[in-house]
Amino acid sequence: MKIQDVTERSFRRYGRVLESFDVTELLREMKHTPLPDDVIYVPSVVELESLPVFEAFKNRVYGGLPIQIGFCNGHNQTLNALEYHRDSELNVAVTDLILLIGSREDVKDDFTYDTSLVEAFLIPAGTALEVYATTLHYAPCGVKGDGFRCVVVLPRDTNKEITFMLGQEGEDRLMTAKNKWLIAHREANIEGAFNGLIGENITL
Repeated sequence: MKIQDVTERSFRRYGRVLESFDVTELLREMKHTPLPDDVIYVPSVVELESLPVFEAFKNRVYGGLPIQIGFCNGHNQTLNALEYHRDSELNVAVTDLILLIGSREDVKDDFTYDTSLVEAFLIPAGTALEVYATTLHYAPCGVKGDGFRCVVVLPRDTNKEITFMLGQEGEDRLMTAKNKWLIAHREANIEGAFNGLIGENITL
């Protein structure tokens, strides 16, 4: 699979690089977060949310709405699933990492998605990104089998446990957490997930 650079024009349909934020302290604090053999996601971390960049992200990217800063760390080389939110997600690459992403406009009416449409982008360490709400994404992949650390910024309570009733049809079948719609690959064996990824479960 061709791995493109995040600065290439082809990334513009999926997101943009954020160059006007000082993420130095954020990168430093992230060095204290775990790096497991699998993948861990923590939606909200007090130490990260206490940094000055929290207010900058909240006000300049999310227009003053409540946000959370957490992380997704670990070791991964496989697609497994794709998710989307109703808003942009900010990522800050603490290490070099690869994002496997696609476009919501290519999700079919039955909520299946052909994995041959997925594109791969290399995100160098220290890069801050806005990933648009129309972009399908999931856990990053490490480079050459190495582990990865990635900051994840989202509106407050995203990815928290659902506390309301859902229907059994349509897009409701995809929701696995608050503000999280997920389409899984059957080979990933994600309990309770809608297995709508058709084709290869891409492995780098």
